[in-house]
Amino acid sequence: MKYVGISHFHADHTGQLAPFANATLLIGKGDWDGITAIPPMQGANAAGFKDWMGENARKVEALTLDKDVWGDGTVRVIRTPGHTPGHSSLLVRVSSGKNFLLSGDAAHFHENYQSDGVPAFNYDRAQTVASLERLKKIAANLKATVIIQHDLRDIGKLPAFPADAK
Repeated sequence: MKYVGISHFHADHTGQLAPFANATLLIGKGDWDGITAIPPMQGANAAGFKDWMGENARKVEALTLDKDVWGDGTVRVIRTPGHTPGHSSLLVRVSSGKNFLLSGDAAHFHENYQSDGVPAFNYDRAQTVASLERLKKIAANLKATVIIQHDLRDIGKLPAFPADAK
């Protein structure tokens, strides 16, 4: 595997990184800075990133801009700071041509997404609202199906892997 990407540095989104320790880590720069700070930023699961730190560190790509992962528009990391300083979402175009926009924790439920509701524990309220508005524009422009990853109503909306992957 060439890349492993995460939406943000919280443990519920980073707990399964170890099997991908030889991959280049794609992470928002704000989150990477929070993980590598001494001490790490509150809420950062620094232990989950041990394979990318220290003398045997694997390659890290700390993103400050969006990234077209394969250069063909099929997988794009979308920078959506606010929940954490380096939060990212993911835009995926599957082989059928359909677009899926995975929110990460930019929103936790559709109600948050629709109303720009920001949990008190988010890092930056203004950034969160701006990121939500950006996601809404992307979804509208591309007719993307929005997947709110903590909203159980969305689990069945994703095509089964690997049937729709190339």
